[in-house]
Amino acid sequence: MRLTRYTDYSLRVLIHLAINDDRLCSIGEISRTYDVSHNHLMKVVNALSRDGFIETVRGRTGGMRLARPANEITVGEVVRRTEEGFQLADCSGCALSPVCGLTGVLAEAMQAMMTVFDSYKVSDLLTDREAMRRLMNRQSPLGIGLH
Repeated sequence: MRLTRYTDYSLRVLIHLAINDDRLCSIGEISRTYDVSHNHLMKVVNALSRDGFIETVRGRTGGMRLARPANEITVGEVVRRTEEGFQLADCSGCALSPVCGLTGVLAEAMQAMMTVFDSYKVSDLLTDREAMRRLMNRQSPLGIGLH
């Protein structure tokens, strides 16, 4: 299985907000940090807000933050909300699917993967918070911030 960009960006937003949990962050900031389309991130942020992962604050000094602590959000929960299909192969049109052993193997593999995702929290993805923060705030060779 390959996760969609939508899921990838959703996890990146949550990681960014978890690293910067002491302040509100903007879509523009996250867009620049990851070099991702601002418009695409707006869709991701709207869905994350609707699904209760983040809170948004409107206004000139607004932004977003996690709606609950990073240690309460599992990667599996995010993947289930952002991915549409969980079939590794489309066996529905195959004449052998009612008796084929591959169907069960694929279902078991998917369950194993989701079990791993469920065992990790967003906070577990912050392996070195300070190093991650430095990389997010990286400087250009001229000393001018890229963000």
